[in-house]
Amino acid sequence: MDSVQSLFDQQAGSILATQAPLADQLRPRTLDEMVDQQHLVGVGAPLRRLIESDRPASMLLWGPPGTGKTTVVSILASITKRACISLSATSSGVRDVRQAIDTARERLGYESRGTILFIDEIHRFSSTQQDSLLDAVEKGVVSLVAATTENPYFSVVPPLLSRMTLFRFNPLSQNALTALVRKALERLQADCDEDAIDLLLAVANGDARAALGVLEVAASLYEPRKVSGKVSDAAPAKVPGEMPAGAPSKSPNAVPVKVHIDATLIHEAAGARYAHGGRDSHYDEASAFIKSIRGSDVDAGLFWLARMLDRGEDPRFIARRLVILASEDVGLADPYALSIAVAAAHAVELVGLPEAQLNLAEAVIYLAKAPKSNSATTALAKASQDVKSLATSGPQGEVPAHLRGTGYKGASKLGHGEGYLYPHNFEGGVVKQQYRPSDAEGHIYYEPSGHGEDI
Repeated sequence: MDSVQSLFDQQAGSILATQAPLADQLRPRTLDEMVDQQHLVGVGAPLRRLIESDRPASMLLWGPPGTGKTTVVSILASITKRACISLSATSSGVRDVRQAIDTARERLGYESRGTILFIDEIHRFSSTQQDSLLDAVEKGVVSLVAATTENPYFSVVPPLLSRMTLFRFNPLSQNALTALVRKALERLQADCDEDAIDLLLAVANGDARAALGVLEVAASLYEPRKVSGKVSDAAPAKVPGEMPAGAPSKSPNAVPVKVHIDATLIHEAAGARYAHGGRDSHYDEASAFIKSIRGSDVDAGLFWLARMLDRGEDPRFIARRLVILASEDVGLADPYALSIAVAAAHAVELVGLPEAQLNLAEAVIYLAKAPKSNSATTALAKASQDVKSLATSGPQGEVPAHLRGTGYKGASKLGHGEGYLYPHNFEGGVVKQQYRPSDAEGHIYYEPSGHGEDI
């Protein structure tokens, strides 16, 4: 029975070896085979040194999808002397984590052998689930190796993050992706137009797995054209269990052909695939959006607006950012800017997408073109600093007696309002008198920028 089971296992392994996705077939088996991330896995790089020395360190691998995080973990698992337990945060809970830790603790006691606990997509764990790892990581029961596509400073609890060494993976470079694509074309026995490769790289956006997935689908979609009764192009990609392209056919009249991939096939294979970022992309793009408008670059502001809308960003978030910018960066240089931004925000609530994107675009253009002044921002910051300084130096300055409220019985007996000068009784409606506590009197906060209307 065991021999029969072994035979089935071998057969299944043989089939999986040919049917596995292209990305898995080309997955590097050693660090030297990796096409990028040399700052981490190159000779003498820190992550490589930790892996090759098999030191029990807890690590967090952070980077976009398809950049080699899981590959590095698989290489580590293949060379370490420690046991490896793998969990996915999408399907595991606290019970699974505790069971893995208990197993690691028993192994350490009975075999004196350490355990690597790999958790993929750890950002999907709740705070409670992440907290359940703290004690085991702190005491060295497990060496935690985790992977995340989201900014860990937003998605991983600080106590756990502080116990791990953070390694950041970058999107694959164009050169690295091109080399990988050409290697894949050899595996598929296919050729590809240069403009199709350029399109593939643009669609992949630094994601190796995405590039290979789209390429594999494009090869599957290929159909050879017939010219004068003969096949003029390439044949479909090799299908597991079938004869490889170019191999002799049982039919004497068959013409060996090769898969040829053009831009049309890449476009069809990519479908509606878009690059969606995590929370860090959300904040980074919002930052670029605001800084472009602040820098008066209309086209850059429109680019980031289009990018965020394309990624499915909440238009209300965009509108709120514009309202803030209208006061923070345009300010008194153009008093109408705030009205434009608020109107755009109201239009988003009233109209919704897709029409409201025009309202947002109009606001972006207006705010980018408007003169800029942060005098209100700096003035408030100076006033706030004064308030904090007064608070730390002793009791905050009291409201001057002549400015205190008088709308209740007994106020006059307390001297409230006594000596107050009513501005409308004076020429121009303006009169000088003490309006602040003595400790803050005479401090200048607002200084006009001299830009636009802020003079």
